[in-house]
Amino acid sequence: MRSKRGTRYEDFKAQQQSRITEGHPFPLGATWDGLGVNFALFSAHATKVELCLFDSSGETELERIELPEYTNEIWHGYLPDAHPGQIYGYRVHGPYEPKDGHRFNHHKLLIDPYAKQLVGSLEWSESLFGYTIGSPYADLSFDKRNSAPFMPKAKVIDPAFTWAHQKKPQIPWNRTLVYEAHVRGISMLHPDVPKPLRGTYNGLKTTELIRHIQSLGVSSVELLPVHAYVNDQHLLEKGLKNYWGYNSIAFFAPHPEYSASGRISEFKEMVAQLHDAGLEVLLDVVYNHTAEGNELGPTLSMRGIDNATYYRLMPDEKRYYINDSGTGNTLDLGHPCVLKMVTDSLRYWATEMQIDGFRFDLATILARHAHGFEERHGFLVACRQDPVLSETKLIAEPWDCGPGGYQVGGFPPGWMEWNDRYRDAVRAFWRGDEGRIGELASRLTASGEFFNQRGRRPFASVNFVTAHDGFTLRDVVSYNDKHNEANGENNQDGSEHNHSWNHGEEGPTDDPDISALRLRQMRNMLATLMLSQGTPMLLAGDEFGRTQQGNNNVYCQDNELGWINWDIDQEGRSLLEFTRRLAQLRRAYPILRRGRFLVGEYEEELGIKDVTWLAPDGSEMNAEQWQDPHARCLGMLMDGRARPTGIRRSGHDATLLLILNAHHDVVGFHLPEVVQGTWWHCLLDTSRPRLRVGERHELGSEFLVNDRSLMLFELQKEEEQ
Repeated sequence: MRSKRGTRYEDFKAQQQSRITEGHPFPLGATWDGLGVNFALFSAHATKVELCLFDSSGETELERIELPEYTNEIWHGYLPDAHPGQIYGYRVHGPYEPKDGHRFNHHKLLIDPYAKQLVGSLEWSESLFGYTIGSPYADLSFDKRNSAPFMPKAKVIDPAFTWAHQKKPQIPWNRTLVYEAHVRGISMLHPDVPKPLRGTYNGLKTTELIRHIQSLGVSSVELLPVHAYVNDQHLLEKGLKNYWGYNSIAFFAPHPEYSASGRISEFKEMVAQLHDAGLEVLLDVVYNHTAEGNELGPTLSMRGIDNATYYRLMPDEKRYYINDSGTGNTLDLGHPCVLKMVTDSLRYWATEMQIDGFRFDLATILARHAHGFEERHGFLVACRQDPVLSETKLIAEPWDCGPGGYQVGGFPPGWMEWNDRYRDAVRAFWRGDEGRIGELASRLTASGEFFNQRGRRPFASVNFVTAHDGFTLRDVVSYNDKHNEANGENNQDGSEHNHSWNHGEEGPTDDPDISALRLRQMRNMLATLMLSQGTPMLLAGDEFGRTQQGNNNVYCQDNELGWINWDIDQEGRSLLEFTRRLAQLRRAYPILRRGRFLVGEYEEELGIKDVTWLAPDGSEMNAEQWQDPHARCLGMLMDGRARPTGIRRSGHDATLLLILNAHHDVVGFHLPEVVQGTWWHCLLDTSRPRLRVGERHELGSEFLVNDRSLMLFELQKEEEQ
């Protein structure tokens, strides 16, 4: 049990100063070279840096060693007696002048921003704060209590790991299907994961779990944050936790609570196992802010190392923080050393940890100067020119709450972007909202008005109907309103704009008609997602219709509400089989994932259009029909003869017809007559999920499309007779 009393410097067990030499200002962090450890820490405004060494438990501070050299704003020293396993932290001296942006307090133990591993967990105490809580003008005061007993500490690692001859999967974007999952939540209730391994990196590499993911046609597993993070004090006081982990404090260290063994190699073994199964690993990363919060937050790392450099401060009142993240502070990637820390972190995960790509939380912040978002911001330039990062998958969440924060389509070539316009349009269409036909057509073709520029491809649009933030798929069709009471915020948290519909009864129902319609609507949205141009992203558990009981913000629910329940009923099993079938269709028909945008222009040389939009009477949609607010049925004819690339030759893909009917009644749809075609094969009907594939229908015939259903047909061509 860790002692809660402050540890006096005079009580340190070790009286003898360790041997130390100058060392090197690079690389930053604690680096084992086989003989000793080099320690290097950036701070432009510090006056002295002390390295604090702890015993193997991390509870007893053994020694404080002043780093002897200061080169190019880097404090450094080399300990020949140190080795992997050494527990350490820093105390940084300098001015405590909050009004000028400086908050140095050497009484506070600090986490190395380059720490590769953390041990122990943060225990909330007033001593963690650089000021005295409750004093007048609180954050201007100075607290002298020692925070070390309550702090996690860094641990020197030996990075050696044998990756054998395995290569990264390197799956092309046009074959990418992202599966968004939580390391802990995906395995906590999985019956085939041994109980000691549930909720851990080892749990995720369980054979049965990997086989399930593979069966969905998934190419890339995107994990919610795994950087070491802090549980908010106000959540712990309510018996909750920061489940999602968007509260990073160490950008190089895997979150220790997700490790069953306490070894860094456990994370690498998980990655190796997923790679061996042909699955990429993407990380959701949070470089826009840290867990230190605003001026009333704790001093845990960067605030005490060099607050004025690491954070964006109010220009005229440097006591306060710019809060574009909505969490209290914003990292300043405009500073070269902060930018270096972030890009060093990315390269570390991409090389040492073999990560295949990253999804950047609130990515607009990372490229914002004082005047706003800037494509030529150093961060975006660095990613584009870096030989490692430019070849990884980079996905932006292209919005934040700062000025000019919404930037869908605004990121440069080489970046993919979450497309929330897709989510809203698909949900609204299937809900039956008026006037959605035109927008739906754009979303089905990868939102070309945003992404079809500068050589960007359709896969730049990362399409999703659900994500970790918001309703699950089942809840989209089961609730009109959010039900976040369990979060303890009087249901005030979470989005109010869900574009959801309960189909007649809020929450669970015993009505078989409502249940059947909800299931069909889930199939509709899954089918729309899988058959659209762009990069589809599936939320883990949606493949069998998991629920969060109407909670659209389970960020603090580290319990059965937030975890995936693998006790799948018959309805869930049928949806799972349907999802697998959709993935098979997407793989089988390249025209569903073309590398060029479908734009509907007439190719005179070939005498065709790549895509033709059809009204129910079989005619091409005209301006009046596009503007009809009551239109709820649309046909999308994708001609496989259209050029799949810029080379002037005919394509040889299948010709497909996609029909979407959000009307509450049956619609008679005239199947188009296509040159060289003989009949239409029905491949998919969401109103008849057990449909026998291959039903034949004559060209030009009227087909009765059931209410609220989606259909996919393939043209049988003459040469295929």
